[in-house]
Formats: sequence, C-alpha cells, structure tokens
Amino acid sequence: MATILDVTGLKCPLPVLRVQKRMRDLPPGEILRILATDPGAPRDLASFCEAQGHELLSTTQDADVFTIEIRRRA
Repeated sequence: MATILDVTGLKCPLPVLRVQKRMRDLPPGEILRILATDPGAPRDLASFCEAQGHELLSTTQDADVFTIEIRRRA
C-alpha cells in the first residue's frame, strides 16, 4: 500500500521539499503517491528522484491533478 502525500495548491519548490521530508520517514522500498497541481511538479520530482536515487514509478494526469508515484531507494 502506498503512502499518499497531497501537495495540491503548492508551488515550486514546496512540493519537492514536502516530498523530500516525507521520504526520510518512509522505510526503504515503500511507495509514495504524490498528488500535485503545480505543472512543474512531474519534471521537478523526476529530477529529485534521479539526484536522490529513488525510483520514479509513474506520472499520470487527471484534469489539473498530477499523480506521481515514487519508490524510496533501498
């Protein structure tokens, strides 16, 4: 089961900062599902994953809400 983090309504850099903080609390291999409305969030979180070694599992969009799933590095 994934942990859900709702960062809708927040603008850069807050979504990435909130994700970074939440990832510290998750056990390795846990999935974080992020809900975001900032159009830059998918790109910013992809860069975050690459820099931190987390796995970007998926990015989808429904209307104005992006759903991004990240697996915490081992």
